[in-house]
Amino acid sequence: MVRQIRLISGALVVGGWTMISRILGFVRDMMIAAWLGTGPVAEAFLIAFALPNMFRRFFGEGAFNMAFIPLFSKKLEAGEDAEAFARDAFAGLTTILLILTAVATLLMPWLVLAMASGFVGDVRFDMTVTLGRVVFPYILFISLAALVSGVLNASGRFAAAAAAPVFLNIILIAALFLSGTVFPSFSILPDDISGGAQGTALAIGSVIAGVVQLVIVWVAARKAGFNLMPSRPKWTPELKRLAIIAAPAALAGGVVRSTCWSDGRLPAFLTARLRGCPMPTGCINCPLGWSVSPLASCCCPTCRENFRPTTPKAGKTR
Repeated sequence: MVRQIRLISGALVVGGWTMISRILGFVRDMMIAAWLGTGPVAEAFLIAFALPNMFRRFFGEGAFNMAFIPLFSKKLEAGEDAEAFARDAFAGLTTILLILTAVATLLMPWLVLAMASGFVGDVRFDMTVTLGRVVFPYILFISLAALVSGVLNASGRFAAAAAAPVFLNIILIAALFLSGTVFPSFSILPDDISGGAQGTALAIGSVIAGVVQLVIVWVAARKAGFNLMPSRPKWTPELKRLAIIAAPAALAGGVVRSTCWSDGRLPAFLTARLRGCPMPTGCINCPLGWSVSPLASCCCPTCRENFRPTTPKAGKTR
C-alpha cells in the first residue's frame, strides 16, 4: 500500500510539472511567433537551437541515459558503490561533451550547412552560425542535467528532475521581455536585421537555462546524499560496459528508430535535399524534429509536387 501511494505521488509530481512545462512552452512559442514571426531571425534561431537538441538524443535523455540508468539502478539496489559509478560517468560525459562543444563551435558552418543547406548564400546562414556557436554549449549543461536527473529518478526522487525543464521556458520568456525593454539594442546579429535583440536574447537565455537546470538537479542530488563532483576521468570496467551498451543504443534509439523515413531508405530531409528542396527542412511534423517548428516547415513547390510528408504513424522506421 505504501509503495502504491509513493508511485501515485511520483506520477502526480511528474505529471504536474510536465503539464506546467507544456503550458509555458506553448506560451514561449506564441511569444516567439509574435515577436519574430517567420522572419530570418526566427528561422536562424530555430535551426541553431535544433543543433544541440539533436545531440541530446545521444548524450541527454537518449542513448546515454538508456544505458546509464539501468546500470546505476542495479548498483544502487545491490548496495554497491553507485555514487562512484555515477561520478565516473559524470566525469567521462563531461570530457566528451567539452570536446564535442569545442569541435562543433569550430565546425559550426559545416553543421549549419548539413542542417540547413537552403540558407547558403542568404543572410540566415551567417546568423545561424553565429547563434549556433552561442547556443551549442547548451548540450553540455542539459546532458549533464539529464544524467543527474537519472540519478534522482533511480533513487525515487522525481520533483527536481521534473521541475527543471520548466525553467527553460521561464528563462526564454523572460529573455524575450528583457530584449524588448531593458536591452533592446543588445544584439550580436547585424544591426539592419529586425529582431536581432530577441534572437540574441533567446540564444543566451538557452545557455543560461541549461546552467540553471543543471544547478537545480545538482543541488537536489547533493541533498539526497549524492556527491557527483567529477574527478579525473578514469576508464573503469563499468564505464567500458556503459560505452558498449550506449553505442548501439545511440544507433538504434537515438537516430534510426526515431527518424522520419520518406522512402524506407533515406531520412526525409536528405531525400528532399536530393530532390532539390531549397528549404532548411524537408519533412512536416517529423517525429525526429527536423522540421523544428511549423514556422520552418518545408513548403517549396518541388517538395509539394514530389515529396509526400510522413507522420509518426505512416512513416517507416528501422
